Amino acid sequence: MNVTAVIPTINEEGTIGTVIDGLKQAVNGIEIIVVDTDSTDRTKEIAAARGAIVINEGRKGYGRAYKTGLEHATGDLIVCMDGDNTYPTDIVRPLLDIIQMDSVDFISCDRMTLRTQHNYTSLHYIGNSVLNFTMRLLFKINLNDSQSGMWIFYREFYRKMGNLSYGMSFSEDIKIDAVRIGKLIEVPIKYGIRISKPKLKTWNDGFRNLFHLFIKRIQD
Repeated sequence: MNVTAVIPTINEEGTIGTVIDGLKQAVNGIEIIVVDTDSTDRTKEIAAARGAIVINEGRKGYGRAYKTGLEHATGDLIVCMDGDNTYPTDIVRPLLDIIQMDSVDFISCDRMTLRTQHNYTSLHYIGNSVLNFTMRLLFKINLNDSQSGMWIFYREFYRKMGNLSYGMSFSEDIKIDAVRIGKLIEVPIKYGIRISKPKLKTWNDGFRNLFHLFIKRIQD
């Protein structure tokens, strides 16, 4: 099967080359789409030089970037991950094997199980735990890492999904829909240490994601 990787970026010049190179080493012939949201550094140039398809998305939103990238993806299987080199590329090949052999529709990578104080702070752990609990309470979905940003899924499976958020809550929405319409499994990964400036605004985005879960429950 053909594979496409979709990577949203903003100012990731220090890491995007490593991510692209890692994906190419992991999967021969992989299509890599970098959706850049107005970087002011050399992210786009580095990505293009490494052979990625670069799409500039001027509209704001984490989910917006992913939706734009997924509209252009041609692979049967999709790999989604950040461009900051915190998610491991060497596990992509095994994950692709798992999703095909085990009749799984969606794999979400779990950062919580193997976390350390160096790569995942106590504040983020507590916040994620609150969001995990809320998702369990409202949707009866039990995940170790409801906020993970690395996923593997079938492109046709994604097309069956409904109203996904344009913001950071896209990560919650896609997992909720995956459980509702198919089979999702979590696979523990070793989350890397971030070297670029974080894009997540811990308190603001955390409360927005929490509020979004309640709104989604009401709308259902």
